Amino acid sequence: MRHQDELARGGIEGWLEQYERQELLRILTCGSVDDGKSTVIGRLLHDAAGVFDDQLKALKKDSTRYGTTGEEIDFALLMDGLQAEREQGITIDVAYRYFSTPKRKFIIADTPGHEQYTRNMATGASTSDLAIILIDARKGVLPQTRRHAFICSLLGIKHVVIAVNKMDLVEYDEAVFERIREQCVEFLAKLPVGDVHFLPMCARKGENIVQRATTMPWYQGAPLLDYLENVHIASDKNLIDLRLPVQLVVRPDLDFRGWSGTLAAGVLRVGDEVAVLPSGKKSRVKELFSAGAPRNEVFAPMAVTVTLEDEIDASRGNMFVRPNNAPTLSNVIEAMVVWMNEAALEPGKSYLLKHTTQTVPATVTDLRYRIDVETLRSDDATELGLNEIGRVRIETARPLAADAYARNRQTGAFILVDRLTNATLGAGMIVERTPSDEAVDRTRRAHDAGTNLRRHSSSIGPDARAARAGQTPFVVWFTGLPRSGKSSLAYALEKALFGRGQHALVLDGETLRHGLSSDLGFAEADRAEHVRRAAELVHLFHEQGLIVIAAFVSPTEEQRALARGLAKSPRFLEVFCDAPLATCEGRDQQGLFARARAGEIANVTGVDQPYEAPVRPDLRLDTAGVGVEANVARVLAELEHRGWIARLPA
Repeated sequence: MRHQDELARGGIEGWLEQYERQELLRILTCGSVDDGKSTVIGRLLHDAAGVFDDQLKALKKDSTRYGTTGEEIDFALLMDGLQAEREQGITIDVAYRYFSTPKRKFIIADTPGHEQYTRNMATGASTSDLAIILIDARKGVLPQTRRHAFICSLLGIKHVVIAVNKMDLVEYDEAVFERIREQCVEFLAKLPVGDVHFLPMCARKGENIVQRATTMPWYQGAPLLDYLENVHIASDKNLIDLRLPVQLVVRPDLDFRGWSGTLAAGVLRVGDEVAVLPSGKKSRVKELFSAGAPRNEVFAPMAVTVTLEDEIDASRGNMFVRPNNAPTLSNVIEAMVVWMNEAALEPGKSYLLKHTTQTVPATVTDLRYRIDVETLRSDDATELGLNEIGRVRIETARPLAADAYARNRQTGAFILVDRLTNATLGAGMIVERTPSDEAVDRTRRAHDAGTNLRRHSSSIGPDARAARAGQTPFVVWFTGLPRSGKSSLAYALEKALFGRGQHALVLDGETLRHGLSSDLGFAEADRAEHVRRAAELVHLFHEQGLIVIAAFVSPTEEQRALARGLAKSPRFLEVFCDAPLATCEGRDQQGLFARARAGEIANVTGVDQPYEAPVRPDLRLDTAGVGVEANVARVLAELEHRGWIARLPA
């Protein structure tokens, strides 16, 4: 075995300690029928010394009886354990194998390739970190290949290996491999898959499985095992959002009351403030236990028991979260569903929905569309049949504390269960987007309300107000990362303009959140609403003949365009405060970035939310290397150049 050297050096206790610390990689193998999925895994286990002597002896015997490789060992039989699988030479159910190397531990799920067993494949994909999609070099990309690739992306698998197998049957032709690679790239470009690795191999002969193949010198990459040992998955875990679904209330005696569950995401420490959903009650963590021992800190996916400083009501199905970082609490969800039952999904029918640790009655109120997995086209449909995928709207009897599946695979997933037979019918992945009909309905309601309202206008026009103020009104909109210097520049510019006899005021994003926007969070929709409110204020003050200076992160081009449009000013100056993230973090005396990286708060621009730097701002300021006074001078010079303020006499 490959562990013998480590065992000899450190002894059994040292080896066990090292083994416990090793990272676990969950692998899925999928693809079309007879692409060689089981053979790849069997060969990988054999060549990595993951097969015991008695298993190898039984495998040789079974190869004579069931094998399809002549006198050679049929490595597929290591995975195909069912009698029907061996007789037919196909995979029917999901088979799991466990092995390890000195670098990493592995759990491999061998899934069936037949279309009628797609549900089994989806089951294996739901917990996997990486997918190996097998392609027969003779056949190229098939419909089932596309179906499995789509399901892998739908189920949030971030790493994909496209393994072009049976290269020996095409004379190890590089042109064949490149043609298949081009077909895959064209299809995968339409899917949200970030890391794709292409690998030619011959599983039956063990080429490019554990050892590099000498028959394909044109391929300079690493063999499969080397890639699996080194692919980076640590950053795939969500350690930002605290999500602890309560599975069990532990009450062994009168002096102890704890709540147990598996952390779905985030980090939890003794002394942290938590809130319980759906009640919203708050307390602090008094004690933490995991694996029977007290802990000061735990993190996903550890199983933990929590005690709190206060006596609050929490039971199975509730969820511990950060007070300022909670999932959406709603009894209406939008989701993509993989249907797994012979009886079709029908809108209007009632099911049981199991989400984290709670089960609630639910009704599929609408089937939005069905996905054609070959073309990725959305088709109208009245029902979902076996192995079909579609988007649905579901209403539940009780609110669910749920995240989008793309953000959290545990709190964003659910299954639908038959109320009579208790059979699993479908697997769902919650999506965050607002359906068009709801958006239209919201707009219609606003329009209907507006028909009963009348806009009043003053007899004093903006020009008259500007003339009375003796100035030209304009808007300066500062944008940039948090702590990039926007507010400092805004107030310094206000002071400079005041010194010149101008009437100016500052609208600061953080200040507005203490009042006008105190009801908003930091999700994308809330951020857009924050900017919208600010831009409406800018317009009102601008109409009064005032100079308005706004300082908002406004992280997207869309939000900044919205602000410019709503301000309705012909004189709008967008100023980009350009400072690297490291500089901003160094200035962070309030601990904003530190708390975000510790998982205490979410949706912080630069940490877990992107910032789209302006492509063509009206003015770019280096706020990392240039001081406030010099940058204000640049803004004043730009305003003078545009003729919005008068030049000072020399």
